[in-house]
This record gives sequence, structure tokens and C-alpha cells, in this order.
Amino acid sequence: MSVVTLRIPDDKHARLKELAESRNVSVNRLFDELATVALAQHDLAMQFRAAAAAGDPQRGLALLDKLDKHFGPQ
Repeated sequence: MSVVTLRIPDDKHARLKELAESRNVSVNRLFDELATVALAQHDLAMQFRAAAAAGDPQRGLALLDKLDKHFGPQ
């Protein structure tokens, strides 16, 4: 496991701490969850671009549906 030092403004840290508390997780766990979401979004976007470049519109539409299902309005 790696250790990352992140410098952010105090007010942003306070807001992130409040967000973590509202989710009943630590700030560390919150960042881990946010990183997981960011990576999943990136991976799906890359898959979509690859499918679009390959000229497979059905696969591209399927990936868009997957994005909507996971990251659409809550």
C-alpha cells in the first residue's frame, strides 16, 4: 500500500471531512472510494473510445448504457 501526501486548502479539507463523516467513513476511505470511481470512469471512457474507433456502434452504445447505470442521476 502506498502513502500519498496531498496539500489542499483548509476549507476544502474541512468539507471533505464533513462529507466523510456523513458517509460514516474516514477521509482516507473517502479518497479511496473517490479514486475508485475516477478510475472506473476513466476505464469506461477508454473502452468507449476504443469501441468507437473500431467502428462498433452497438458496443459503444452498450458502454454508454453501462455508464448511465453506474454514474447517472442518483
